[in-house]
Amino acid sequence: MITPPDWLAPRIGALHAGPHRTGSLIITLYGDAIAPRGGSLALTSLLSILAALGIGEGVVRTAVSRLAAEGWLERRRIGRSGFYRLAAKGAETFAAATRRIYGPPARREDSRLGIVVLGRDSPRESARAALEAAGFGGLAPGVFIAPAGTEAPTVPGALRLTATPDPADAAAIAGLAWPLAEVAERYRHFLAVWDEAGAASAPDPLTALVARMLLIHDYRRAVLRDPLLPPALLPEAWPQPAARALCARIWRRLLGPSEAWLDAHARAETGPLPPPDAALKARFADLADP
Repeated sequence: MITPPDWLAPRIGALHAGPHRTGSLIITLYGDAIAPRGGSLALTSLLSILAALGIGEGVVRTAVSRLAAEGWLERRRIGRSGFYRLAAKGAETFAAATRRIYGPPARREDSRLGIVVLGRDSPRESARAALEAAGFGGLAPGVFIAPAGTEAPTVPGALRLTATPDPADAAAIAGLAWPLAEVAERYRHFLAVWDEAGAASAPDPLTALVARMLLIHDYRRAVLRDPLLPPALLPEAWPQPAARALCARIWRRLLGPSEAWLDAHARAETGPLPPPDAALKARFADLADP
């Protein structure tokens, strides 16, 4: 296990104070660092990375086996070595998550709402799942809303409307449809945990890699719950821009040394990991330092 710097030690301590969620950490590692390098990683390399966090071999083996069984990863054996690469399900999910985590939020200035009202004969459960997957929030039983322009799935018997909320009520309406208070708390917790790291110098390569994994893991848990609404629908002092800016600043500082560790130590099926694709450097590009 690494000896973490002062700004990272509390985060690693918190990791061991509760459930490890090792599978979720592995998902974060693949999406952030391995997918841009071809998507395949030797089990021995994965064990080394998570051992730096104090996570034992048995826990990691159990986690990757479960991820493979659930369709996130595919296992391949070459000789006595095992390798895990992204399965189709994992690759598709990572692609969608990557846009939300690293890309700029869409500039939505339109404060209007698209409304879907389910009819008496509409299939309630399947309609709700489809609408929520498309970005709609449930305002009331059978009533779903989303920012105007959000593409709605076809729901038999449903009515579609467009409405402009009173500016004084817009944030309150959004708060009824989406868990904005919970999302805001997640962002504020992220800011509190990682604030000290924002001014720290880059650590050694392996420490940088595990810090990068934890950083994106924490930010991911907030942003993937965020409906990314237009400013007119958000409460005052919305913390997402500050959280994203901090995440980008720390991630860029950790990128060089963490990639150096992968260059030197991580292996794929054909040998050392291939170089990262060009899209890696485009992450958080809109927040690049001048």
